[in-house]
Amino acid sequence: MDEYKACNLDYFPENILIDVLSFLSVREVVRAGRVCKRWKRLVKDQKLWRLVDLTAWKGVTSRILWLLLRQYLGCGLRCLRLRGLLLSARGGTFLSESWLKALSTKCPRLSKLYLLHADLRGLPSCQLLPPSLQVLELRGCELPREFFNQTSPARSQETPEATSSVGAQQKRRDQKGKGQASPSGIGIDTLVLNNVPSFTDQHLQSLTTWERLSRLELRDTFRVTANGLRSSAAKEAVCGVEGLSRLKFLEIGITGRQGYQLQMASLGLGAGWLGLEELSLGGKEVGPGLLCASRLKDLKGLCLWACTLSKMQIVRSCRMLRGLRRLEFLDVIFQPPQCPPVVEGEGGGGGGGEEQDNDEAAGGDNSNDENRTLDANDPIPSLRRSLAALLPSCSVVFTNCSVQINPD
Repeated sequence: MDEYKACNLDYFPENILIDVLSFLSVREVVRAGRVCKRWKRLVKDQKLWRLVDLTAWKGVTSRILWLLLRQYLGCGLRCLRLRGLLLSARGGTFLSESWLKALSTKCPRLSKLYLLHADLRGLPSCQLLPPSLQVLELRGCELPREFFNQTSPARSQETPEATSSVGAQQKRRDQKGKGQASPSGIGIDTLVLNNVPSFTDQHLQSLTTWERLSRLELRDTFRVTANGLRSSAAKEAVCGVEGLSRLKFLEIGITGRQGYQLQMASLGLGAGWLGLEELSLGGKEVGPGLLCASRLKDLKGLCLWACTLSKMQIVRSCRMLRGLRRLEFLDVIFQPPQCPPVVEGEGGGGGGGEEQDNDEAAGGDNSNDENRTLDANDPIPSLRRSLAALLPSCSVVFTNCSVQINPD
């Protein structure tokens, strides 16, 4: 037993120590490297630097970023989360062009970048970001006007002879056939914008030049209008499909601060959107979006979140979505069914269009008195039956939903 009393961390194998260190934050890992030479070597293991989250470390400056990049970050980095100085009293430069270039060189496998409260107006374009990025998420950031523009310096520097040469044309055709982007192209396939007030229709139009963008999430982007969404939608043109032609998933939601004029950007879906398979609507965009969802011929999945809905509103919208395969309700408050005045001997014959629509959609299932009693308190079972009759091939999911309490 005496030998066990004398045990310390030096007796543990290195893989166990690395697993223990993986539970620490970035700041604590850096401090642990000052314990001894062995720990200094262990904290540089790339297993500890796959997912780096610096959002909890307040006051991270460019000096700290350079220190982490030179001593710790390497080819093992996959996901990087940074917190900018936009809301800090210090201010100052956060991301510089030189640091981003060094990050691209030293971390060639970085695939996801998350920026919180970062002022990106000092960067001329997002092409300065690492070319290996596949997911870019911006929250509470400030953007320059030309940030999402994609330029091709290599093409602009070509001489007329090189442009017209057979070899150059054949090389471009080969790259297009293989689906490879140009060296200066943007390879991001998922873009998430959360509470970015500076994002406008001009930025949205710039995204049409991205060749790989397949998922776009717009949350609390108050300056995006229906006209901007309509002009960026994938549609048939003389030279083929133009707009965001590769987009498969689109999310639009307004749930944030008061004082902004509601643009109802989801009305732009009324022009149709070729190839769009999944749509997510949230907050104040649910109502306008449901009115236009029937124009999306390729739609297979629909998610409604953070809103208040009635059964009649859902049933009427889903009648035009026969190709739907998945319908999800997330944090939705359902309005209780409105009970009209009951006339003796009539059983509610003059009860309005809502009850008539629901009974017709449910195939007469609501005629059961027991079901009527349950539906008066909880409309979700009745809604399930109505949707099962309308969309027999669609799976319906309710997550964290509730029923609005009627004070009467």
